[in-house]
Amino acid sequence: MTLNMNKFQQSDTLTERLTQQISQILLEAVAARGHGYLVVSGGRTPIPFFQQLATQDLPWAQITVLLADDRWLPVQHEASNEALVHKHLLQHKAANATFVSLLSEHSTPTEGLAEVNKRLAALPCFDAVILGMGEDGHTASLFPESPQLNEGMTTTNPAVAITPIHAPFERISLSKTRLLNSHAIFFHLVGEAKKSILEQAMQPNAMLPASAFLLQNQVPVTVMLAVPEE
Repeated sequence: MTLNMNKFQQSDTLTERLTQQISQILLEAVAARGHGYLVVSGGRTPIPFFQQLATQDLPWAQITVLLADDRWLPVQHEASNEALVHKHLLQHKAANATFVSLLSEHSTPTEGLAEVNKRLAALPCFDAVILGMGEDGHTASLFPESPQLNEGMTTTNPAVAITPIHAPFERISLSKTRLLNSHAIFFHLVGEAKKSILEQAMQPNAMLPASAFLLQNQVPVTVMLAVPEE
């Protein structure tokens, strides 16, 4: 299946184009099936996109948003992806969207996993999944050296509990199987370092977690890469 590569010299231009594409996908999903399902990722990179998408005139009451992964933290914590989404995306017109949390009241993701998997099992095929990529080649919270990486890449359950080796906080992540149960996958990448790891991840025999999404032929992939000029 063809990978669609889009390169930009300005991150603002990328944000505008990504907003247009995701808005169109969600409009078509609601028109065709009565509801749209969008998976987003945390971090600093998507904040301008969140802010722009939140102002779009979409049927938000018929759109569900969830995260590809989250840190197992109270939602008040500054490193919480859920807090980030509430602050920057679920505002303005998008305040009417439904949000599905990956968290529970349990003290660890391992203890909360059954509850979260049950919650996620009710969701149909996603309309769009927007992923990032770390400089180690991780995507969602599927980290290269995590003891749970193999489970995350092979389980048929929607989610997996993750303990990163080189990153802080325990995590919960959608599994490869659940992420690929989507009509479209996007990678949203900004900067020279992300360009470099993208090139590594796209090598034919690459074994990085992100490679499993970039090199598969099950779901169309669109890469949105901005490398701003100095």
